[in-house]
Amino acid sequence: MSATTPFLKGLRRLGTLLCMAGFAAQAQPIDRPDPASMTARVQACVACHGAQGRATREGYFPRIAGKPALYQYHQLLHFRDGRRRYGAMSHLLQHLTDDYLREIAGHFAALDLPYPPTPAITLTPTQRARGEQLVRVGDAGRGIPACASCHGQALLGIAPALPGLLGLPRDYLNAQLGAWRVGTRRAFEPDCMARIAKALDEQDISAVSGWLANQPLPAPALPEPALTRPLPIDCGGVPAPQEARR
Repeated sequence: MSATTPFLKGLRRLGTLLCMAGFAAQAQPIDRPDPASMTARVQACVACHGAQGRATREGYFPRIAGKPALYQYHQLLHFRDGRRRYGAMSHLLQHLTDDYLREIAGHFAALDLPYPPTPAITLTPTQRARGEQLVRVGDAGRGIPACASCHGQALLGIAPALPGLLGLPRDYLNAQLGAWRVGTRRAFEPDCMARIAKALDEQDISAVSGWLANQPLPAPALPEPALTRPLPIDCGGVPAPQEARR
């Protein structure tokens, strides 16, 4: 595998940015609110993820405002328990309880904030067509379901456990698909995203991330309220569809 692939470059740059963010946070004075307040609890989150979790311009710290609560809670557990491996996040969360993490996830999930304008990304016609095919249709011959079949037809996620894919920087998407592909990001078993990422080649990852990052967002950009149909692939941590529970 070439060392210049987008997702491997993304992983390396992410590590550098995390270190730089840590030094910057130590160097700047902090107004310390009441330790019992939610503002105090999330100070460390917004240092990297931006004010109110809106994300930052660097491209590697994703927006967390408005993402489904159970999804965010699961990611905090994954960082704390070693399924996702970013040193700064793991260190921050290592002593926090499940209930504490659930409250933080709920806080950010409840924020309904506007998104910034979508940046223009140059794609070749081949990249654009392949990216849209994988997102909308998938590739049945290689066992790759459509992104939209799990993340919602509008690609804004499905509450409570499936995140939206729009409004995320291309570098971040590349880095996450690459991390699943090489095993540095994992989730509850069966880990459906690891299976999908390993079926994608480098050109597919670049096409999907570019197409997704290039899409405008509707207003409001809210996830679907509930999953009402079975997923095309078994995914750990995702509650059964509402219709199946009736």
